[in-house]
Amino acid sequence: MGPQALNMVGLQTQFEAIKRGAVEVLPEDELIVKLKKGRPLRVKAGFDPTAPDLHLGHTVLIQKMKQFQDLGHEVIFLIGDFTGMIGDPAGKSETRKQLTREEVARNAETYKEQIFKILDPRKTLIEFNHNWMEKMDAGALVELAAKYTVARMLEREDFKQRFQKQQSISIHEFLYPLIQGYDSVALKADIELGGTDQRFNLLVGRELQREYGQDAQVVLTMPLLEGLDGIQKMSKSLRNYIGINEPAEEIFGKIMSISDSLMWRYYELLSDKGLDKIAVLRTQVEGGQIHPMEAKKSLGAELVERFHDAASAAAARSYFESRFQSRTMPKDIRQQFSAPEPIWICRLMVALKFAKTTSEARRLVAQNAVKVDSELVTDANFQFDSTRHKILEVGKNRIAQINKSL
Repeated sequence: MGPQALNMVGLQTQFEAIKRGAVEVLPEDELIVKLKKGRPLRVKAGFDPTAPDLHLGHTVLIQKMKQFQDLGHEVIFLIGDFTGMIGDPAGKSETRKQLTREEVARNAETYKEQIFKILDPRKTLIEFNHNWMEKMDAGALVELAAKYTVARMLEREDFKQRFQKQQSISIHEFLYPLIQGYDSVALKADIELGGTDQRFNLLVGRELQREYGQDAQVVLTMPLLEGLDGIQKMSKSLRNYIGINEPAEEIFGKIMSISDSLMWRYYELLSDKGLDKIAVLRTQVEGGQIHPMEAKKSLGAELVERFHDAASAAAARSYFESRFQSRTMPKDIRQQFSAPEPIWICRLMVALKFAKTTSEARRLVAQNAVKVDSELVTDANFQFDSTRHKILEVGKNRIAQINKSL
């Protein structure tokens, strides 16, 4: 999309779309100035290929890049194959293990395949920062290092904490934010995107661009997506992630396991639905017109279709509903519901084959593994009342929608 098409998108519309889900836009007035120029902006986001697979946490930035593409801007997906061999020390209490060139190269190839599940390959420029860093001789690297001070580096929270605790900080770790900043110089970036943990590095890019006589980039930070537990950021090491290369049924099932409150955060950061439509859906859910599970199914289907296809999304939904929602209960349990009489939660779990015995069911309650209508059940004597209660969840993959017809 060229400048003429870009001008057709109103300034206010662009500004609101760009700010969607963002934590900070630094500074907003400079973003407005750049947008008013009416030309496609160069929007950069860097990804170090430190692992072969991307998960939904990574796609928060990629989804934002897609929004920039839709607005007609030029998106640069930077694969940090050079910085990946250093390892970003952000948020780490110790020096990260350096990757080999071979490991980085293998992971970079998988990134190139995965990002086009979201980005338009015709509108995406892929760059590798080894292209300019490996050409930089020792003199140029010293010149780059002279443009930033140790005192400024120690303002970064993780460096400051390690310094105060007398923990090791290697010299090469100071190079990481410098090189990330220099990437913006090499690419002449107008905007750089990153997670909130990258804020310091992104601002270094602004300063280095000024040092090299360029207009400073605008910095846009996006939140770190919480994982399935709703607490820690999504991470493979914490096993709370959804990989975009996972089977369709697995992606759908994991989406169904997130809490109702976390669902809205996923909608805002990951869905293609407009914020106005999400607001209407949320109002309908909170008003009882739509059950939260149905809203979650819609989100799950949308994400599965993005990473697989529409047929896979439909099949994953059908698989979930047939396996986790359809349950045949013994006749005496059905009769008790038809009364209707509340039923002991542990007896219901056994009837649904969510537990083998009532003793096991009690243990599951004690382990905080049981929810009714998304609310945690902490009392093993809880009575499930079908006139008020609808959904029983045990763990992440055992879910039943209860009604009298069961």
